[in-house]
Amino acid sequence: MLQDSVGEVTTKYHALSVPLSLECGVSLSGVKIAYECYGRADGKNVILVCHPLTGDAHAAGFHKGDAKPGWWDGIIGPGKALDTNRYCVIAANVLGGCKGSTGPSSIDPATGKPYGTTFPVITIRDMVHAEHQLLEDLGISELYAVIGGSMGGMQAMQWSVEFPAFVRRVVCIAAAGYTTPMHIAFGAVGRAAIMSDPEWNGGEYPAERKPTHGLSLARMMAHITYLSDESMRTKFGRRLQKLDTFGYGFETEFSVESYLQHQGETFVERFDPNSYLYITRAVDYYDLTKNGSLTDGLAGTEAKFLIISVSSDWLYPPYLSQEIMLALTTNGREARYAEIVSPHGHDGFLLEHAQLNYIVGQFLTPMIVEDLMTNNPPSIQETASIREAAELMIGHEINHLPVVLEDGVLSGIVTSWDIAKSVAGDFKSLAEIMTKDVITIQRSDSLRLAASLMEKHAISALPVVDDSNRVLGMLTSETLSLTEVLQ
Repeated sequence: MLQDSVGEVTTKYHALSVPLSLECGVSLSGVKIAYECYGRADGKNVILVCHPLTGDAHAAGFHKGDAKPGWWDGIIGPGKALDTNRYCVIAANVLGGCKGSTGPSSIDPATGKPYGTTFPVITIRDMVHAEHQLLEDLGISELYAVIGGSMGGMQAMQWSVEFPAFVRRVVCIAAAGYTTPMHIAFGAVGRAAIMSDPEWNGGEYPAERKPTHGLSLARMMAHITYLSDESMRTKFGRRLQKLDTFGYGFETEFSVESYLQHQGETFVERFDPNSYLYITRAVDYYDLTKNGSLTDGLAGTEAKFLIISVSSDWLYPPYLSQEIMLALTTNGREARYAEIVSPHGHDGFLLEHAQLNYIVGQFLTPMIVEDLMTNNPPSIQETASIREAAELMIGHEINHLPVVLEDGVLSGIVTSWDIAKSVAGDFKSLAEIMTKDVITIQRSDSLRLAASLMEKHAISALPVVDDSNRVLGMLTSETLSLTEVLQ
């Protein structure tokens, strides 16, 4: 794949045209959603990217003056899995966020002050409904796909439940069908760290005096869950940061301690403490089960699914993704499962670009007949002799020869087996031995369809024709066998 960037991008801000009815019973007016758009929409090619817990709308490309690209730049752009030459990719900051979308740090029009903890409690469902309203306001009536990892994967799954007819494909990475008690426990500790900071002040703090200590601790604890034992051993081991020997005190000594402190310090520069409270609580409420059953909860879905886990992820281990797969397949949904092999833990979905480009790319942009067919294959006219057909097949080392009329329209097909039978039957013309009722396929059809036609009709080749039945190419079972059909 060509690994190009979408280039310089800007974040846009849209005020939703209608109030949002939240799960908590509150109607929220004047909601703004920050989003970025890469590629050109054609009505059927839009892919929505849902970000993880502390992400934002800047998923790809560069903001003016920035040295680093968006957080998922590795899979968004020309030639990548989310190919912006083919798709229109939209990434939005969630409701409750602090990177341009309405959240607790936004100004409450009723008071002229930041909402703080007067902001209504939100859920993953509310985030998805805000995204849906954004798309409708933008004139988008369907999604080719919705994709996300971690909390973004939860949004993707919620999309399939809330708006089953709106979304055609769902890619859920390193997530689950519900939030486990362990996830809730980690969220509770993070919130406790923030709310116990004296500067938090019940959620009312000025921008210059945020509860940075509490937010930093919350981030440090959460970041541990994003890694794996293997990645921490490889990256840090038991190495000391500055000293050659133990200091026998409580100052920072180990490299891993210094790393976590740095993560906490940089995080407080870009994130609002109250947003962290609201978003982690939204994750707590996430539960797609119905009457305790994930199968029942996903019964109304209609999309095609790709469920991906990360091998070393202990925050959202593979069994949680496999539970989603079991529920989907029990409901008869078309679903595919893949596991990213990575030592990076939960962060693997952000780091393993090569694997993601292959796995997601195959799902979103499956190979079609045109990708594998032989273009402009040898053909022969119906008036030719059997000997001429045999010589042509031997010369080109082929076993299937399209028989065409003068204008190139398919008339039939002759095989090497037909040639062999003609000797025993003493046939003289192609018309006597060729198959006239030919099964054909078009170049835009899927390889899965081609394989199923070959199997159903017990044939080993398909002429590829255009709308006028003119021969464009040939697709053989030998060619198909060299390619894993992943559609």
